[in-house]
Amino acid sequence: MKFLIQVYESLIFAYQALRSNILRTTLSLLGVSVGIFAIVAVFTAVDSLNKNIRSEIDSFAGSGVLYVGKWPWLMQNNYPWWKYLNRPEMKYTEFQFLKDNLKSAKAIAIIDNGRSASATKESSSMDVNMTGASYDYNQITSVPIQAGRYFLPIESENALNVVIIGTKVSENLQAIVGDQIKLNGIKFQVIGIIEKKGNDMLGFGGTPDEKVFIPYSTFSAVFQKDKPAPDIAIKAMDDDIGQEELEGEVTGLMRSLRSIKPKQEANFAVNRLDGLNQFFDGIFAALNIAGALIAGFSLLVGGFGIANIMFVSVKERTNIIGIQKSLGAKNYFILFQFLFEAVFLSLIGGLVGIGLVVLLTLIPQDALPLVLSMKNIVTGLFISSFIGILSGIIPAWVAAKMDPVIAIRSK
Repeated sequence: MKFLIQVYESLIFAYQALRSNILRTTLSLLGVSVGIFAIVAVFTAVDSLNKNIRSEIDSFAGSGVLYVGKWPWLMQNNYPWWKYLNRPEMKYTEFQFLKDNLKSAKAIAIIDNGRSASATKESSSMDVNMTGASYDYNQITSVPIQAGRYFLPIESENALNVVIIGTKVSENLQAIVGDQIKLNGIKFQVIGIIEKKGNDMLGFGGTPDEKVFIPYSTFSAVFQKDKPAPDIAIKAMDDDIGQEELEGEVTGLMRSLRSIKPKQEANFAVNRLDGLNQFFDGIFAALNIAGALIAGFSLLVGGFGIANIMFVSVKERTNIIGIQKSLGAKNYFILFQFLFEAVFLSLIGGLVGIGLVVLLTLIPQDALPLVLSMKNIVTGLFISSFIGILSGIIPAWVAAKMDPVIAIRSK
């Protein structure tokens, strides 16, 4: 109990010392404030960028989805494209076979992405990105409809000329639900308009608002000359665990269907988002480290500033330290006074820095909305506390080890 009382008294002494030197206190915490602002701002920007990119990947490719196609997704400098060039494209019959035989799949769709087309309505025209997709595509990834509706099964099965258009397509062509537009000169009826999303940071398949979706059966029948090169998208029952089981089942069925012998290399690829996510994990880890190192220099300057102020404070209060020790104050009582003072300085500086980041997140950002997470707030406070302890421990130790007689005689 006595120890706790003395620790509390040390806190009070530290608080009073800070209050009595407001100007010095303010100048001391500026370095830490800048450092904590820099490091928390970097972590916040990287986390926000990471979240935005993951969201776009899920929006484009879907969560827990496998893609069966001709080309493997490899994140490497020397992509061996010549190994895969002569592989056969996926066929609609293979899609039907997998759809009929897969037991671990929640949904399956065949898609052909990123085909350029000219969309026209009367005197208005624009280039669009056309995607042919089977009926279950909206179960693979979200297709948020703002007006109208999604494809009906009968429209998909009978290759009807219906189209779902992006917001920018609707605005530029002045097309609404029920209107007719032309894609490469062929008439299509608008049955739906997709919600406005804005620019796609990664550029997967072009700007989302400039896309149009038509049934895959229509695409393969009407645009056959474009040599369809589809992928088969398969959503697992479970986004994480179920993917491994589904990948094994898909590989087995495709090897059987294409009569590939056990020792032969597969002439198809089963792609997961793992490689893409790992690629971005490496990038964001490097950005965090680089940002932390850069911001660390500011913290280093701030830490030296606090240490310098604490040595000055010890020098100024040497006589008081001698009096306290002559009255029976323990070494830890003196040490805690100065250590708490350093930690208080650093924590206040950290709170100011975090406050500046909060103000930064309130500025409207269209390209990259910044969101300050609780993890980054805690990280900032932990780092500032650590800097305070590191900066104050030596001055506090020097004060605690003073000889009371020498200290009292000092001027």
